[in-house]
Amino acid sequence: MAKKQNRMVFGMRPVMEAVVSGLEVEKCLLKSGLQGPLFRELIDTLKKNHVPFQFVPTEKLNQITGKNHQGVIAYVSEVEYVEITRLIPSVYEKGEAPFILVLDQVSDVRNFGAIARTAECAGVHALLIPSRGSAMITPDAVKTSAGALHNLPVCRTSNLQDTLRFLADSGLKLTAATGEAE
Repeated sequence: MAKKQNRMVFGMRPVMEAVVSGLEVEKCLLKSGLQGPLFRELIDTLKKNHVPFQFVPTEKLNQITGKNHQGVIAYVSEVEYVEITRLIPSVYEKGEAPFILVLDQVSDVRNFGAIARTAECAGVHALLIPSRGSAMITPDAVKTSAGALHNLPVCRTSNLQDTLRFLADSGLKLTAATGEAE
């Protein structure tokens, strides 16, 4: 069975343009050892737009795509992320108490999709995920969610601790659960 691929953009300029144009980029893979002014511009663009990136060997990039990637591959999200700072006031304006499900370190895309499906049924207003260490929203995640990821807003944050503080300051009650409790 053929493995599905996410939407990808590759090449330095195309990736920079994708980020600057507002496309939701999940993460960017960069060839280890890349240098030069264009590469520095790319890194600055990724940092400025809070796009997670990771350095990988050339072989990994070649394995992902046989195309001329110029040492850069970006995965484009299947959904558009929502700013949590805009979402919370809109929920309050509807006269509802915000119900936000925070998913930290959920890295399996199918688990992510299944959680999203359940969250939608439970009346969750949005999912909140960290930029790093979280499952990407892939076609498999959307399929497993039975389409819930197209209906349920997903918010992404580069600093989960600060965002949780914002939620508490906004009047939300925070409750945590872990599979590692004794």
